[in-house]
Amino acid sequence: MTMSGKPTPMRLERSGDGFVVDAADLGPLLDLPPAEIPGLMREGSITSVSETGTEDDDGRHRVTFRHKGITVRLTLDSSGNVLSVARTIVPTAPGR
Repeated sequence: MTMSGKPTPMRLERSGDGFVVDAADLGPLLDLPPAEIPGLMREGSITSVSETGTEDDDGRHRVTFRHKGITVRLTLDSSGNVLSVARTIVPTAPGR
């Protein structure tokens, strides 16, 4: 999302022990239309893991999303502000 030509910082909302990401933010990172994100998550095609940092990473969190050959790893502060985004694409064999 942009505002006046400047990117708006990405932020996730806290939900219990984890975080909730806006489909409009996650969709482009996974090369998917945002409207498809909720259904793919419900059916398990998009998986996620939330981790809490310890020791040197205390106060930070890492949320990882996977869909087919794409992995997106978000590093957050304790308020849900995204500090970094790492995106990895692993080619899959034809027919998989």
